[in-house]
Amino acid sequence: MIMSADSITAKKSELRRTAKLERAQLDFVIKREYDRQIADRLLSLEQYNAADVILTYISVGNEVGTDGIIKQAFKDGKTVAVPVCQGREMSFYVIEGSTPLYKTAFGILEPDPENCRKQEKTENALCIVPALLFDRQGYRIGYGGGYYDKFLKNTGVKTVGLCYNSFIADFLPVSAHDIPVEIIITQNEIINAR
Repeated sequence: MIMSADSITAKKSELRRTAKLERAQLDFVIKREYDRQIADRLLSLEQYNAADVILTYISVGNEVGTDGIIKQAFKDGKTVAVPVCQGREMSFYVIEGSTPLYKTAFGILEPDPENCRKQEKTENALCIVPALLFDRQGYRIGYGGGYYDKFLKNTGVKTVGLCYNSFIADFLPVSAHDIPVEIIITQNEIINAR
């Protein structure tokens, strides 16, 4: 069945709302164990080990945790850069272990871009992409801002999505601007989507 753009937008909104509610129900102890399993899988990836730069979100709330991944990337001598959203644009800025982070109006932790170096180059980088849901083709339902799709469209960077297994769908509604990730990691598997 072919869906109109309005139907796709409505379906994505419905899926987004449901996924947020379901993810909020995840037990903290189970979540912490899943996060460890996902981190272990990511850190064993050839793409992680080959990357000099890790572009990653800083997890908040019930998102798949990235704290352990960020700490290990520092230990591995990798450059770590995190997103900063300014207006409708998202750029990545390099952080150190001691870089202060500030909570935005959306509850996201970001460094002050005035005190950090912008990560311009994305070759030999791995971008860790958040989502509420992924499908097995690498498409995602994020938070609805389109920041990652816009960023990924212009970079060609290698991508990996992190997600709990119960938030993997066979297929999701896809808009023309949606950019899929190449790999999805859950606590149970590594999915080569591309």
